[in-house]
Amino acid sequence: MLDTAKETYQTAGEPFLDEPKMRVRNADVFYADKQAIFDVNIDIGKNEVISMIGPSGCGKSTFLRCLNRMNDTIDICRVTGELFLEDQDIYDRSIDVVELRARVGMVFQKPNPFPKSIYENVAYGARIHGLTDTKVELDELIEKSLHRCGLWNEVKDRLEEPATGLSGGQQQRLCIARAIAVNPEVILMDEPCSALDPIATATVEELIHELSENFTICIVTHSMQQAARVSSRTAYFHLGKLIEVNDTSKVFTNPEHQLTEEYITGRIG
Repeated sequence: MLDTAKETYQTAGEPFLDEPKMRVRNADVFYADKQAIFDVNIDIGKNEVISMIGPSGCGKSTFLRCLNRMNDTIDICRVTGELFLEDQDIYDRSIDVVELRARVGMVFQKPNPFPKSIYENVAYGARIHGLTDTKVELDELIEKSLHRCGLWNEVKDRLEEPATGLSGGQQQRLCIARAIAVNPEVILMDEPCSALDPIATATVEELIHELSENFTICIVTHSMQQAARVSSRTAYFHLGKLIEVNDTSKVFTNPEHQLTEEYITGRIG
């Protein structure tokens, strides 16, 4: 089925890669009887940053949540097709969803620190998954995660204070630190900067660039400027369909599909 899907595929651009981290073939998503995603086929590369753009309600966030089965939390939602993390079918009945979400972490639109200390926010996943055996190891993991998110120097003397006392930008970087503490392979980001001011946004964008050295990152964004700044490839969605996938520079300067061009130039959206 994976081979035949490629032959019949109509999306503009280059959705397929030689050695992808994740592969999606013929993905459909339904909310009860209403179809939200139509026959999406795309590869996501190892250590790439790929942006998903499109008008509000086009399905980009719904699709993103398919990649770590967050849609499972919605009773009326049904996902069909083939979705693989490397060679593992993530919708196979044998899959441990908790383990999957450790491998494919998620950062949400609004910063959502737990009502716990800064320390306990980052420690949470490591405790659940048994990643450390001693307090010393846990301390080292937390310091490393906070360093990677550029937060350590800002919070090292406040680790026992409530995370809710941080600024919005700090909270979002804390949520990213919490996600990477369990050493995921893929990080999904759903509008991670939409609630942040320009300075905090620039900090998170710089962080995304740095994290891409070690993680695959998929980001849904309403900002075409942000997609242009942070991603190597961009996917354009329209009315639940994947219209084009291409190098980001090509999508924004010479798109292959008319709908993409109309969105980029502001004629639709």
